[in-house]
Amino acid sequence: MSLPEVPGVLDVAQVHRTAAGIAEWQLPNGMIPWFPGGHADPWNHVEAAMALAVTGHLDEAEAAYRWLADSQLTNGAWHQYYTADGIEDHKHDANVIAYVATGAWHHWLMTHDRGFLETMWPVVEPAIDFVLDLQTTRGEILWARHADGTPWSFALLTGSASISHSLRCAIAVAEKLGHERPDWELSLAYLAHTVRTRPDGAFAPKDRWAMDWYYPVLSGTVDGADAVSHLAGRYDKFVMEGLGVRCVSNRPWVTAAETCECAIAHLFAGDRLTAEQMFSWIQTMRCDDGTYMTGLVHPEEVTFPDGERTTYSAAAVVLTADALSGASPASGLFTEHTGLPDIISTGAPVHESD
Repeated sequence: MSLPEVPGVLDVAQVHRTAAGIAEWQLPNGMIPWFPGGHADPWNHVEAAMALAVTGHLDEAEAAYRWLADSQLTNGAWHQYYTADGIEDHKHDANVIAYVATGAWHHWLMTHDRGFLETMWPVVEPAIDFVLDLQTTRGEILWARHADGTPWSFALLTGSASISHSLRCAIAVAEKLGHERPDWELSLAYLAHTVRTRPDGAFAPKDRWAMDWYYPVLSGTVDGADAVSHLAGRYDKFVMEGLGVRCVSNRPWVTAAETCECAIAHLFAGDRLTAEQMFSWIQTMRCDDGTYMTGLVHPEEVTFPDGERTTYSAAAVVLTADALSGASPASGLFTEHTGLPDIISTGAPVHESD
């Protein structure tokens, strides 16, 4: 298997060292915390597992998926945050829960291990059903449920966009195993339509956050010429040239993970030059041991959070290197949507059932 590299920016040995750092911080039970002694959330945990897989750490990646299977609740969900000692935040975040499907499909692309996919199906199916129970009649997915089961009152554009990609992965898993899920396909159609059109009241106002800008493109929900114009529309608001992507538009704080994700979004939109430039910018956040700082505040170049280095930042770097290099069999998951079903086009509203 070829390992990712971006010539002149990040070589194979450096990518491997970064992934090895993720493996070093993985706990014996398979959980991957943000940093030693920190918490883990299932979304970033999956991101780290994918980075491990593309760098040949398949045993560690599969240990990460076993942790998900072992910690899944009977209702198909996971809690928001876990620590080595237990649960830190009990709520159930829909986007976090759905992302297991993305990880399962990614690992299938990497290994073509049908046994793995069959083992993950009893994990993926209830997770997606839990998430779709939070879909409104219009199509968006409410952000979360409280620990007592009460749903949040609003949806997030970033979360719903990410879920649309995870739902495509879930349908791909189902189809590969011979399961038909037409209800998932219809839910995806309405979800994608709502993400694309963003009707008034569908999503909580989060315009300051970069993720709300690029995630509709990163998820593949907004594509083609629309993706190009969408990214161009707020590029100047979020991008600090030569430095990275701001986490929020009114603060000079750039993060490694969001810059990498934005680079992949531009790669999907056909703008490889911008993607390569963004990836080169965040190498200033690389530490000597191959880890990556979470973010930097400019012009002071002060780390924020103070001194923090995270497995999810490292994972974003590895996956972006893979997307740019086309090294692994899963490198096109976010740029070519390898093996994923088309989204049914519909402009019709979702009607409430009687």
